[in-house]
Amino acid sequence: MLGKRNEPKRWPRGQKFTLSAEGADVEAAYRNVVAESRASGRAALDAALAAWAGPHRVTPADGIVLAELRGKRLGVPDLVRELEAAGIAADEVRASLERLVAAGVVAPIPLASQLGN
Repeated sequence: MLGKRNEPKRWPRGQKFTLSAEGADVEAAYRNVVAESRASGRAALDAALAAWAGPHRVTPADGIVLAELRGKRLGVPDLVRELEAAGIAADEVRASLERLVAAGVVAPIPLASQLGN
């Protein structure tokens, strides 16, 4: 079972995600960090993203997934398709979602079957 822990969580088919209220603020801070650091070079951007990520218990690369969810409700296949062009693998997207949900900045939208209808 130890090997299983390194695998990203498997979400139910049809599961969609959105930013939580806190997530909207965290995503805005991410965009701010990127915009402010853009002209300062790669090292400054990397340092700024690391400083942004630490307090939120996420990785700097998780900001890309956060930004993709801004104003949207997307499932894993949607996110994978959107981020594929950026060279982000499906397993990385799933792992990022797991961290973002655990940090409370992304929320899974309850499925109809979970609502007890």
